[in-house]
Amino acid sequence: MARALPALGCPSTFQPMFDQIVDELVHQLKRSIPVLHSIYIAGSVARLEAVPGQSDLNVTLVTTNPLTASAQAILNSIVSRIESQCPQIVAVNMTLLVKHEVLDIAAIFKWGFWLKHCCVCVCGDDLSSRFGCFEPSWDIGKSMNDDLPIQLNDYRRNIMATRVVSHYLSLCRDVAKKMIWSCYTLVFHRSGKLALSIEQAAQQFLSYYPQHKLAIDRLFMLISGQQVPKKAVLFMINDFGQWIVTEFDKIERKIG
Repeated sequence: MARALPALGCPSTFQPMFDQIVDELVHQLKRSIPVLHSIYIAGSVARLEAVPGQSDLNVTLVTTNPLTASAQAILNSIVSRIESQCPQIVAVNMTLLVKHEVLDIAAIFKWGFWLKHCCVCVCGDDLSSRFGCFEPSWDIGKSMNDDLPIQLNDYRRNIMATRVVSHYLSLCRDVAKKMIWSCYTLVFHRSGKLALSIEQAAQQFLSYYPQHKLAIDRLFMLISGQQVPKKAVLFMINDFGQWIVTEFDKIERKIG
């Protein structure tokens, strides 16, 4: 029987430079979002491994009801304000969920796993307590990428449209991270290990698919902020991104 994965421990505080940012974000969200249920931090900040000027702030915001248009505008304003006032972070990546979506049995392998093993609750009723520890499985890997073709198409369209270098580099970094994490979830059920960094995720993927090392190296080039011609980035999304999608379908036909 596969062993259960450990849940991400809740630190008493984050790194001081990032702890202040999280506190300010929580303060603004509690004051401005009436339907707020709970707030979670993921990524390098949650793991206490964030690097000033290089790390994103990954936030999952759970609300009791969907946000109205005005509340969404307020949320966007808060995110923009935090990004502009806090040079320690590159960007705020916000995932917005409604409570019933998280607790829906159909989403247990996606949002249950996400909150239990990848996040730290910093405000509100911690929904991760509703779930036990998960075991490595194909269902988790598949569920975490159920909308991968849509996401890749969105990145492709936004990259084609952007004319601002900083926005372009941010999009390149985000799509590269998404592709590497997706690669990792292709082998998650085989490795039986929870990757706690994108480097670990890439290493586990390459242990099963060493022939794709060049593609992974190119994705890390984008993550580093190196500016690559737009045509080259679009080719990587179309070529390697499509390979990832196809490989998910291939494994699903074998396992599912």
